[in-house]
Amino acid sequence: MSRIHEALKKAEDERAASRQANYIDVNPDVLPRNPIPQMPVESISPAAQNASGQFHAPAAQDVLLSRTIESKWAPEAGTMLFFDEDEQAFGTEEFRTLRSRLYQIRERQPLRKLLVTSALPQEGKSFVSSNLAQVMVRQHGRKALLIDADLRASQLHRTLGTNATPGLAEYLLGENDEFSVMQRGPMENLFFIPAGRMVSNPAELLGNGRLKSLLSRLESLFDWIIVDAPPAVPISDAALLAKYCDGVLMVVRSNETPFDVARKARMEFKDSALVGIVLNGVDGGTSYSKYYYAAYGNEARTGAKK
Repeated sequence: MSRIHEALKKAEDERAASRQANYIDVNPDVLPRNPIPQMPVESISPAAQNASGQFHAPAAQDVLLSRTIESKWAPEAGTMLFFDEDEQAFGTEEFRTLRSRLYQIRERQPLRKLLVTSALPQEGKSFVSSNLAQVMVRQHGRKALLIDADLRASQLHRTLGTNATPGLAEYLLGENDEFSVMQRGPMENLFFIPAGRMVSNPAELLGNGRLKSLLSRLESLFDWIIVDAPPAVPISDAALLAKYCDGVLMVVRSNETPFDVARKARMEFKDSALVGIVLNGVDGGTSYSKYYYAAYGNEARTGAKK
């Protein structure tokens, strides 16, 4: 009888251990008021998920990304450099150089989630982030996600010529899941999450924990996630967002950004977080580089001042 008792006790212990392994400790302070339904785990093969709940098998990636919104974009001519067939358009080679430098940095440190910001508004951060996402997917098989995290003065939906909602704000409010706010347009493997509707508490929304979870869940689906953030000096959003990303790229506008303001913006980020600075608005005939990056074209030729 003792052996039967021991066998029953062992079976009960195994069931208890299994229940404990499936338990998830959720912080109620970061949950949305109306939690959204997630894709049933049973619908994705266990082999396609890692310990963090990310999806990494190619088949799982295709299934999940097929749930995104298919949109017809009308990109701004002159500022969205890679939507036409002109491979030698002004500024395209500089973005290829930037892409190469970022891959070199990736060899030395983890770099998949990249924040793009500036010291002040109107320095070109949205121009840089959007074209950087485009040049990333020009390499065969590479996938990039562009996120407009500027909930105060969003620009990217205008330059891409698409809808602003539903977007990040709706996701952070718990009204939509990640795939119902993500768009796919005419450029293969380029995905976009717009900022969404205007909200009264952007800093609180960005810090409620859902953005961190979003980036963690989507990280394995993309080669690059590029987050377009608000300017760093006027508000604190960029410094908050930087905590969720692997690196920060700061845009400075030539002959316009005051030196002390640029230095103040630089101090918002840790040395290890700042991977480089892009000097925007340099005259087309000038050769200049700062940190690792080449200068980008002037406003008259690119129309880029966002």
